[in-house]
Amino acid sequence: MTTTAPRVDGRAIGLAHYASRAVLEHVLAPHGVTFLQFVTLRLASVTDGPAGETALIDGVAGTVKVDEAEVRRAIGDLHGAGLLTSEEPSGVRLTEAGRELYATAATETTAIADRLYAGIPEEDRSVAGRVLALVTERADAELAALRK
Repeated sequence: MTTTAPRVDGRAIGLAHYASRAVLEHVLAPHGVTFLQFVTLRLASVTDGPAGETALIDGVAGTVKVDEAEVRRAIGDLHGAGLLTSEEPSGVRLTEAGRELYATAATETTAIADRLYAGIPEEDRSVAGRVLALVTERADAELAALRK
């Protein structure tokens, strides 16, 4: 008997997303950071120099599709935890503690991602990547139209 692979649809994408996110949140919990805070740290970490706070808020909100107020709270919490610091005139920068925490958690999550993707042929990953990029682009356009 042959089994047919399921078609990619919103449910399949959602199941993969939520399973992966649950793993990530489990890894982040001992570090005392949430998913949204980790995304914020990641975006701050890839910025050359201080990140403009408005650009950081827009980047995080656009990436995870949350309200800007939630991102502002995450930034405030990261400031309070000593992981971000203000940089004049209107920027933020990772502190050394923030950089260390991000690096440690990123290393842990990379090891898990390596296990999750182990044995999946590169060609399959490329096809899936193209499909997901197209779905993301279309969903972003739909969301923009709905928000107007």
